[in-house]
Amino acid sequence: MDLLRLLNQAKVEPVQVVQFDIEKAAQLDLSKRNEALSAIDLNDAAAFSGYINELIAQQGATFGWGGYREERGLYSRSDLFEEEEPRTIHLGIDIWAEAGTPVYAPLGATVHSFANRDVHGDYGPVIILRHEIGSTVFHTLYGHLSSESLTDLEVGKTIKKGRQFATFGKYSENFHWPPHLHFQVIVDMQGIEGDYPGVCKKSESDFYFENCPDPRALL
Repeated sequence: MDLLRLLNQAKVEPVQVVQFDIEKAAQLDLSKRNEALSAIDLNDAAAFSGYINELIAQQGATFGWGGYREERGLYSRSDLFEEEEPRTIHLGIDIWAEAGTPVYAPLGATVHSFANRDVHGDYGPVIILRHEIGSTVFHTLYGHLSSESLTDLEVGKTIKKGRQFATFGKYSENFHWPPHLHFQVIVDMQGIEGDYPGVCKKSESDFYFENCPDPRALL
């Protein structure tokens, strides 16, 4: 699915998921090519958060972003990603900013599902919204939220376009990541609720790139 083409053809103007100027934000490289990551204890909250904040400050920004289709080695810090062929390809965009940063619904939606994935390195609080544009159905996933974001949610609840419905979580509640939003578009949820892979195996990347198109049209 070409998300930008879909929006243009339907003459739909989305609301920005996070209110920031992407042209002035720091674009972060967390790929395997970034050798500086190997010198950091990524399970140390202060060290990991300090590194991210320093990268953003170096570019004179208050927000950082990036990561779609990025091959990363940092997931080895968690047993969650340990398989015979590890999952290393990132399927969403990360937006890095302070805990408490508001998250808005880019389009009219209903709540597909939600959960607290409370395992080290996982999403922590996560919400998945379902959208319809004409005959096309797709979903958006929001990971690493605050625990408060899950309050008063129920499956099928209507979320109006432009409504703030969540905030970025703290390290202690987003399951051990510097505060950021993992934002991902998913066409077919494949029957999964309250979760969906945000990182895939390289051998399966063709399928996941098709099912999880570039979400920048909503940023």
